[in-house]
Amino acid sequence: MSRTVLTRRSWLAAVALGALTPALGACSGGADRSAGSQAGGRTTRSAAVSTAPDGTQDVVVTVGDDYVFLPDAFTVSPGPVRLTLVSQAAQLTHNFVFSPGQGPRTITEQIPIVAPGDEATMEFTVTDPGEYGYECSFHAALGQVGVMTVAG
Repeated sequence: MSRTVLTRRSWLAAVALGALTPALGACSGGADRSAGSQAGGRTTRSAAVSTAPDGTQDVVVTVGDDYVFLPDAFTVSPGPVRLTLVSQAAQLTHNFVFSPGQGPRTITEQIPIVAPGDEATMEFTVTDPGEYGYECSFHAALGQVGVMTVAG
């Protein structure tokens, strides 16, 4: 009769693999992230940008317990933007920051923290066309990143 011994190294490898599995799945690129689709057991919101009566472009980005922004890409025109980060997470805390050095201009506005089930809003103005990377700085190494495109 053979006996399996779980060494500390084997146990740590198994834990690491288990922790990375959601991130690897998120990076597969096969997920449908359109309005009404499901990701990580949650219904996504539309990637559409709406315009308020005052001309401000409204964007809603959701996060959950799966290290993914939904949408992970959106396009706005030059002008004022109001971005709301909605957490559908049960456990994870997130933030939203524009990645340093990843855009034609630096955007310093950010959402420093959003707890599970909460939401927060930030407002900023974009003038220079191009791509601006954004991330959850807590989970960027796990692939929780995205891109805002400012159309010219």
